[in-house]
Amino acid sequence: MCRFYLKQAHPRFQLYVSPVNIDPADPALPISTPKAYSRDLSDEAGEFHTQGIAEDTKALSDGVLDDKEYLDQARTVLAEHRRIFDKEFPKFQDGVFFFYFSSLDLNSHMFWRLMDTEHPEYDTALAAQNGSAIPHFYQQIDQVLGEVLPKLDNDTTLLVLSDHGFAPYYRSFNLNTWLLHNGYIKLKSGADLDSNEPFAGVDWTQTRAYGIGLNGFYLNLRGRERNGIVQPGAQADALLTEIKDKLLQVKDPKTGLSVITRVDRANEVYQGAYAASGPDMIVGYNRGYRAGWKTILGAFPADEIEDNTNPWSGDHCMDYTLVPGVLLSNRKISAELPALTDIAPTVLSEFGIAKPPAMMGQSVFRSTGNEGR
Repeated sequence: MCRFYLKQAHPRFQLYVSPVNIDPADPALPISTPKAYSRDLSDEAGEFHTQGIAEDTKALSDGVLDDKEYLDQARTVLAEHRRIFDKEFPKFQDGVFFFYFSSLDLNSHMFWRLMDTEHPEYDTALAAQNGSAIPHFYQQIDQVLGEVLPKLDNDTTLLVLSDHGFAPYYRSFNLNTWLLHNGYIKLKSGADLDSNEPFAGVDWTQTRAYGIGLNGFYLNLRGRERNGIVQPGAQADALLTEIKDKLLQVKDPKTGLSVITRVDRANEVYQGAYAASGPDMIVGYNRGYRAGWKTILGAFPADEIEDNTNPWSGDHCMDYTLVPGVLLSNRKISAELPALTDIAPTVLSEFGIAKPPAMMGQSVFRSTGNEGR
């Protein structure tokens, strides 16, 4: 299933086609449990997007859609969510009802630039047209909350939360370029730095560390990476400490600000059976900074730090303490510093279910004085 938007017929034919969605009314494979639920929902609420991120942010970033066209598409997504919510919420009698609205997240990414005059992509004319886009979406979600609250009885607990906050994304830090310039990555002679192939031309026999993804940092560890050269144990620990200290000292010559405000070791933040499967360190960028678009895919842009000129202008893949999320409830929240890890224990506690021994966190409605520690 696709959506089509005819941008122009003449003199140049321009037709936008959305990414392919699985048709909920006739799914090529099951997309709901029970299987018939997507069909029932489509019958009640009409057609709706089923892809993971329905707002086509890449179409705006790549200039396929302009701001107005993208906003029309984004508002269509919110209208779908409202139709589904308005059909499903009245059926709720007991148990758990969960609903996710994507509009605040995706549109804050795309339109921060039009409400922040300091952003490299701020445009006065565009801001006059669409600078209120983010507040408008907040008003729409607040309207939903305003309709829900009067319908709740005294025995029903309401939680409204975001898993993170937001911040401007002004400048990009190209971690792999920094690692290259500081001797932790070595390239083969004649390597093409602009290659679209991740880590093209890297000499892994002389490379000690690399970055991949938005915040991930890895050592080229012997016995784990195919051509690992860093010995696990004391050598790896010393190298992690060395690089962490250097990253925390990086300053942006344009602003004088620290680019990175925290770096967490894996053994400090991970637990459980799969703790060793994550990055060796998590890089926490300062507010206003993020990993660059090319460095997250293993490329080597020329500059270590550069302006973010992409419409994707707000972000949260930073030092988590600088982008706290939101938690609202119709009950008094006793936890002094509630965390995302407290939400699952809170839901279990509301039903009188003890949390599993390995589960982190506690109910936000109970205070022990140890929250956040």
